[in-house]
Amino acid sequence: MADKTILRALRGERLPTPPIWMMRQAGRYLPEYRATRAKAGDFLSLCYNPELAAEVTLQPIRRYGFDAAILFADILLLPQALGADLWFVTGEGPRLSTITGPEGLRGLKTRDDIHEVLNPVYETVKILSQELPKETTLIGFAGAPWTVATYMVAGRGTPDQGPAHKLKDEDRATFAALIDLLTDATIEYLSKQVEAGAEVVKLFDSWAGSLKGADFEEFAVKPAARITKEMKARFPGLPVIAFPREAGEGYIGFHQKTGADCVAIDNSVSPEWAAEHVQVSGCVQGNLASSHMVTGGQALVEETRHVVEAFRNGPHIFNLGHGITPDADPENVALMIETVRSM
Repeated sequence: MADKTILRALRGERLPTPPIWMMRQAGRYLPEYRATRAKAGDFLSLCYNPELAAEVTLQPIRRYGFDAAILFADILLLPQALGADLWFVTGEGPRLSTITGPEGLRGLKTRDDIHEVLNPVYETVKILSQELPKETTLIGFAGAPWTVATYMVAGRGTPDQGPAHKLKDEDRATFAALIDLLTDATIEYLSKQVEAGAEVVKLFDSWAGSLKGADFEEFAVKPAARITKEMKARFPGLPVIAFPREAGEGYIGFHQKTGADCVAIDNSVSPEWAAEHVQVSGCVQGNLASSHMVTGGQALVEETRHVVEAFRNGPHIFNLGHGITPDADPENVALMIETVRSM
């Protein structure tokens, strides 16, 4: 296990070839995923079917030989386990019952009551820990509290996370209590994933970039730090990847402030900037634009090389700056991997 390339990079080792995985690598761009999802019936049924969720997690490993597999699940399973209503609208995405004040918060369950709903997820992890190739690292994950809260307040994804900002500004006590509950529940959720076999955990703060100034520190940095500290206390040596997407200058010092072993970066910052300002503190993950998985060609090859070269002097995990999109060409993924591994 200690020789797995992802784990070596997460320990701060500079490798001649960076390990590779890809956010949303199990997804709609793959025909085998679409076939399995059709068999499941709908997205949530796929998430809660351990055999099928494990199957779609394994598909990109079989096809591409990525260095890591990430558990197939969704960040909104946790609010559902806390008692929120969750459903998906075809072509539009998730919908949730909303938390707009203290009464909504009081209607939620406690952190200790989530596991009955989430047990199928832990079963998926157990299957994967047995079936993945021995050289492949298994990554568990959760949404970061701020990002999950934005969905719980708005009832859906929003372009500016306006409803969450409104509640945060107008009823800070309720909002802070929601963040605290999500932080506690995330620790329990990730702990069960590790107990089931996850070797690394990742926190996805997809909407961290909309937090500014003191709010970024309060609602992006502090929850990530508390989760990381508790996970490392429970599981000494457990590596943690944090992804405060579009944090910009907020990426600087994120390793130190949170205790994360790796900071994943999006492609709104250049690899050179991230190498100078972020990689100096530890491992970085990123940051090829996911659009290259659609367009391919020489530009894909050149930009892939650019990312690898920029991060060559420190610990680096090659990944996209965002999840791969459903319109991506599977052949472009193969070209990206071939380019990285031939350098």
